[in-house]
Amino acid sequence: MTVETLTFGCRLNTVESEALRVHAAADGRDRVVVNTCAVTQEAGRQARKAIRRIARERPGTEIVVTGCGAEVETEAYAAMPEVSRLVGNAEKLSPAGWSPTGTGPGAVMAARTIAPTRIDSVTGHTRAFVPVQNGCDHRCTFCIIPFGRGASRSVPVPDVVAQVQTIVAHGGREVVLTGVDLTAYGRDLPGPSVSLGTLARAILRAVPDLARLRISSIDSVEVDDALLAVLAEEERLMPHLHLSLQAGDDLILKRMKRRHSRADAIRFCETVRDLRPDVVFGADLIAGFPTETEDQFTRSLDLVMECGLTHLHVFPYSPRPGTPAARMPPVAADVIRDRAARLREAGAHALRRHLDGQVGRALTVLAERGGTGRSADFTVVWLGGEFEAGTFHTVSIAGHDGARLIAA
Repeated sequence: MTVETLTFGCRLNTVESEALRVHAAADGRDRVVVNTCAVTQEAGRQARKAIRRIARERPGTEIVVTGCGAEVETEAYAAMPEVSRLVGNAEKLSPAGWSPTGTGPGAVMAARTIAPTRIDSVTGHTRAFVPVQNGCDHRCTFCIIPFGRGASRSVPVPDVVAQVQTIVAHGGREVVLTGVDLTAYGRDLPGPSVSLGTLARAILRAVPDLARLRISSIDSVEVDDALLAVLAEEERLMPHLHLSLQAGDDLILKRMKRRHSRADAIRFCETVRDLRPDVVFGADLIAGFPTETEDQFTRSLDLVMECGLTHLHVFPYSPRPGTPAARMPPVAADVIRDRAARLREAGAHALRRHLDGQVGRALTVLAERGGTGRSADFTVVWLGGEFEAGTFHTVSIAGHDGARLIAA
């Protein structure tokens, strides 16, 4: 009996694929589980292409589809003759979702709690991802994910701490806290002042053998003082923050229904850099949002320098049916492609500037598979030798190749 998983999309999907194997295997049947993403049209296209390929190469294989695609594109996946059944996001991590009486997609919008994920590690990954939050209460005009994930729900602090303790007991050296709207963590939990900052502090206090704690993508306008304090005071909280910025023009941000302004983003980066001078910022940016003019796009380009961004995730705007942005006047497809390319070029220049500044330094690197590792600020380092994944090494940086540092 084998259960294979094919995962698309976010880190949350990655760790959920690891956790759902137990439930998907409970009835003893062989199957392939495709854990889908719905953030862009391309994500759905790739998932459907993979499903058809599996069915063609392995006739008779039971293919089960779950994830955000199963929730927001239910009819499209249900209509595929290659798909045996759909399992909703609300049930994929529970035995009920995989039983013959499972209800399928549709229940996630009513979910108000989240069960803690129980894993020892994530197969093939040096870093262990720990989901602490799911869902989103915001309604950005371009985003369909709240309808795939439901309302914001948080895992209680003791359960998160217990999961981290388990990972460290099994040899884990680095943990990444992840979620859909991570900085919303704790608002739905009982008790005073439960937040992402207090959670990070609790983990670091309760698990002294955890070498590195990371935080995945955050909404800077929601960051609380407790998280800023931990970042300033705790060296084991890594100096790398990935920001959900999306744009650099205030009118476009308003049309996106974002909750921050351009000035807010710049001020946040300045504040954090004062508290933790070695911090490195990544960011999500959308190119070609509906109605975006060339001047408005230029403000996004300028934001790369003004915020001091290093690691960019650039998304050409992709309309999602049912979202308000999909009804706004679109930008021409060739213009979107050009703007995405220019943003990526700006990101490449920013990364090279950062890499230039690391040459000659001694850095502590956590080795990964394939001869590479990551420094504290998440920069890729080519180690150039056989190092056991999950071990730390202090190396001197001899140079870089424009994408990664090269150890001497």
